[in-house]
Amino acid sequence: MCIIFFKFDPRPASKNAYRLILAANRDEVYNRPSKAADYWGSSNEILSGLDMEEGKEGGSWLGISKRGKLAALTNYLEGKVNPDAQGRGFLVSNYLTENLDSYSYLRKVSAEGHLYNGFNLLAGEFKANEDMICYYGNKGSPEPIHLKQGIYGLSNSLLETPWRKLQHGKHLFTSVVSRTLPPEGLVQELLHILNNEELNTPDPAQESQGEGYSKPMLRALSAVCVRAPRYGTRTNTVILIDAADNVTFTERTMLNCDVTQWSTKSFHFKLQG
Repeated sequence: MCIIFFKFDPRPASKNAYRLILAANRDEVYNRPSKAADYWGSSNEILSGLDMEEGKEGGSWLGISKRGKLAALTNYLEGKVNPDAQGRGFLVSNYLTENLDSYSYLRKVSAEGHLYNGFNLLAGEFKANEDMICYYGNKGSPEPIHLKQGIYGLSNSLLETPWRKLQHGKHLFTSVVSRTLPPEGLVQELLHILNNEELNTPDPAQESQGEGYSKPMLRALSAVCVRAPRYGTRTNTVILIDAADNVTFTERTMLNCDVTQWSTKSFHFKLQG
């Protein structure tokens, strides 16, 4: 599963404001092999965590490049999935490496959307003259959409679908990003939201979409931070992009499949071009 909250402000009025504030959780089976966020190879241009599951090595759920490309993925909750469908993680890593703008890339993906189980994909680019974020979900409209300035939430239904967990988390997120906080304080407040384990049940909309899931699992999935046996939130990520092209990428990730062991690492760089 997964959940993402973000504030997109392409031309912030204040030079101290952020063009992007993004807070995201990756929910996954605890023992699925993954690499924590780091730069790819020796070029140090692309930064993301990586899936190391056999046959899906190199896919990702969230990443950014120093050229200002950003992509984030969530799965779409559905009772039956196709075990032979293509791996969705490559939708992120391919965008970060291909030389296509966000809208063109999502147009290309939309033509192949039927090859995948349900997903939502955000693709953005942050450049000196223009910032852009586009969205495509293969269970929704056939065309990608350009997102306007605003605060958004994306969980395991289509963008802004008002599941209770999404509304709860978005309310908390909005209250934090509306305050003036130093970067370190902002990151800590957002990590705190991402680790909110409050259950948001009953939620008929989530339950009807998740028909086929057990009641205990649907209850667990109703929290921003999911905690179920052997499955749940195992990575928190916060990305800040300011008006001066500075990027802060903070990842807090679970160690040894143990919900009491975590490692936090931050990366700082300036966008190039």
